[in-house]
Amino acid sequence: MVSFVGFGLPAFILMLILSSLYARYHAVPSIVSLFNGLQVVVVAIVANATYSFGKSTFRNYGDIVVAMAASILFWAGVSPFIVILGAAFAGAVSQNGKGVVATVEGKTDGNSFKQLFVLFLVLLFGLFMLYLMDTKLLNLAMLMIKIDFFAFGGGFASIPLMLHEIVNVRGWMDSKTFMDGIALGQVTPGPIVITSTFVGYIFHGLPGAIVATTAIFTPSLLMGVILTPVFDRLKSSVYFTNATKGILASFVGLIFFVSMKFAMDVHWDIFRVLIGVAFAALFKKIDVLYVVIIASVSSVLIF
Repeated sequence: MVSFVGFGLPAFILMLILSSLYARYHAVPSIVSLFNGLQVVVVAIVANATYSFGKSTFRNYGDIVVAMAASILFWAGVSPFIVILGAAFAGAVSQNGKGVVATVEGKTDGNSFKQLFVLFLVLLFGLFMLYLMDTKLLNLAMLMIKIDFFAFGGGFASIPLMLHEIVNVRGWMDSKTFMDGIALGQVTPGPIVITSTFVGYIFHGLPGAIVATTAIFTPSLLMGVILTPVFDRLKSSVYFTNATKGILASFVGLIFFVSMKFAMDVHWDIFRVLIGVAFAALFKKIDVLYVVIIASVSSVLIF
């Protein structure tokens, strides 16, 4: 619990400040100019994530087929949650491996189960209190829990799920505003899922930011507590391993679609093309913070 709070708190505080400033000043001409360029950087960031994710995930042609199928299905309007479940099933029943990889004894502790039970009670109590306070906050919390529960493979895996639920399904904000939230998240020292703070603030102010941020980290915390004692045993199962591979391959396709969707939402004139070329530096492993800072200055000067 302490580790999770320490990991997320600095990013949350900074993102909360940036979200507040964005909500107040986003229509100011200089701020509009700033985000005109940063949107190009977001495209480059997500495209770079697609490349990096694919490079570490693809092991055979089957993985590429799963990624392509996921991208096409998402483009066709199929829910990414269904795509992920389908990829997990396809991976689990594939014949890439046989039998059991290894037999590993995992240690379980009765005290760990007691602690886990307490965490679940705290979660249920928190959701019940949100129900009493404001059903909008409850819906926001349940959505963020759902997103993080399915976002296997890292923070970028949450982006297509957020895009689908927040922009396409619920219409809480348009795609460009969502891209602005991702850009602000790159200024913070935390993970990209801190974009949830921005979403929560735009949707329901300070309470929304607190609820969204807490909820987006909750499944990771609970799954870490649940799986850590038995993870070695899970890894010994070919079904689990192949299902995980299928899920990760599907996320490459989902993130690829998001990068294309974001690119189509940007008005590509000559200046933005030049900025996009300049920030191909991301592919050269230059720190994203430097890229964002240079993009910010360039955007104000150019636009």
